[in-house]
Amino acid sequence: MRQLKWRRCRARALAGGPHRKALVYKIAQMTPRKPNSAKRTFAKVRVFLTNKKIFAKIPGVGPSFLQPHATVRLRGHGPKDSPGINYHLIRGLDDFDKLETYGRTKRRSKFGVKRTVVE
Repeated sequence: MRQLKWRRCRARALAGGPHRKALVYKIAQMTPRKPNSAKRTFAKVRVFLTNKKIFAKIPGVGPSFLQPHATVRLRGHGPKDSPGINYHLIRGLDDFDKLETYGRTKRRSKFGVKRTVVE
């Protein structure tokens, strides 16, 4: 019988679950790998229960109004062009509000934005 090849889990801080609660330590910006060039905002967070300190991408356009000592939720799959960032923060849960994403028309569900009705 053929055996499956062992693969390392890239989202080890989630401990097998889809989401994990964390506490924000610090907020900073970085530039991605070549050939991309932009400012990627990320947060250094401490995961509850495991006390691991990891980096997570702050989604959305423009400056983030997230403060240190805020409670946030993590999910896996960080941006491909930012090394060392393997997680995303989830908008609209706990202390991470969705105020900065007004006017968004595509991928609204990832940012918690309601559909605007045009008449």
